[in-house]
Amino acid sequence: RGVFFPSQKPKSELVRTSLRLLTSSAYRLQSECRKALPAEPSPAPDIQLVTQQVIQCAYDIAKAAKQLVTITTKENNN
Repeated sequence: RGVFFPSQKPKSELVRTSLRLLTSSAYRLQSECRKALPAEPSPAPDIQLVTQQVIQCAYDIAKAAKQLVTITTKENNN
């Protein structure tokens, strides 16, 4: 399933940048989680490395979400 945003393109470059970070981080998170459950007979993944990557992706998602909330709150108050 894809990520869906309103059809209107955001005017703010900050919003577009945050949406790109959110989207790319979500795809990376999905990819890293798949690595944790490899199909047989693949070699076992480095769980520590995968875990670090998952944590980084989750952090990037939270960061992008916070940026969006901050930006939209400021725009709505103006």
